[in-house]
Amino acid sequence: MARLSQSMPRLAAVLLTAAVLAAGQTGIQDKRPVFGGACRLCPWGAMAEVVQAALKPYGYDVQICYNCNAVDAPRIVSEARMPPAYKPDPAVPEILAPRNVPGLGAIDFGAVAIQFLRNAYKGTGPYSKDKPRTNLRFIANIQDPSYVLVAAKAETGITDLAQIRQKRWPVRILTAGIGGDSTRILAHFGLTRQAIEEAGGRVGNTAEDREKFDVVIGGGGPMTTAPEWRIWTEISQKFDLTFLQLPDGLLAELATAGEQERGVIPAGLYRGIDRPMPSVVRTGTVIYGRADMPDSFAYAVAKAMDEQQQLLQWRHLNFSYNVHTVWKGYEVPLHPGAARYYREMGYMK
Repeated sequence: MARLSQSMPRLAAVLLTAAVLAAGQTGIQDKRPVFGGACRLCPWGAMAEVVQAALKPYGYDVQICYNCNAVDAPRIVSEARMPPAYKPDPAVPEILAPRNVPGLGAIDFGAVAIQFLRNAYKGTGPYSKDKPRTNLRFIANIQDPSYVLVAAKAETGITDLAQIRQKRWPVRILTAGIGGDSTRILAHFGLTRQAIEEAGGRVGNTAEDREKFDVVIGGGGPMTTAPEWRIWTEISQKFDLTFLQLPDGLLAELATAGEQERGVIPAGLYRGIDRPMPSVVRTGTVIYGRADMPDSFAYAVAKAMDEQQQLLQWRHLNFSYNVHTVWKGYEVPLHPGAARYYREMGYMK
């Protein structure tokens, strides 16, 4: 029995190796490229599954890494890292943030927000301690808006954040979603976390804060269950909110500091938004890779995403393909293979 128990780990290793070999090698040359994505509810994970379906008719069996996400995403692609070890996501059940299949090789390409890619390429923002990752190349920029939102519970009577400082109200501020700069927004009105807490208020994002808040500040995309934005979906349905218009000067500052664009929140995006509201918007979920990616593959990805645009409309997110912007990635160079496709189609003049 002892000899049998000692042989079991070896047998398991042999079986795992056999399964990997049966599945075949991964990589672009083997037509089994590995895509760095995120959970299935997340924008980068949803885009991974679009790319997987889009490339299938062109002979590619795209493999997805569902946890090549967060701030490390561009690092993983830039360095052709192996998929990181699985860690449960407390915000998403495992069925929607699945473990990667065994045998995935190095990450070949992926999806990320355009601001992350831009900062990684330049070595700025969260990548300021890294060297600029100048080997990154983008392939397609798919529109995916996320707006800066500020709201107050209607029962508070707050219609302008300036009221908080003027009246020294002990307000509880909930920070919510991705893309909103609550510190900068509060600073514009002469407020800091310390001042708010000294007045008896609070700034946070705990389960209790999501119930007991007066003001909420953050970024929100479409009404969805994506973990980045679902807090807005939940609180706008549960509470009566008054959405606040930010001053034009502050919006200009947020756009510059956050490398975002000016935009307009559409009426009806969430319950309580009863009019179009000027704001700042982060837009663009980018499909990207490295400079060493074969031109033929970058061309195939660009072509597939164009010809299979219908796949975008069946996701739970507001993805859209725009021929005028799909080839624009700020300072990040467009991969030559993708550029050839867009020129052939007349999108790039």
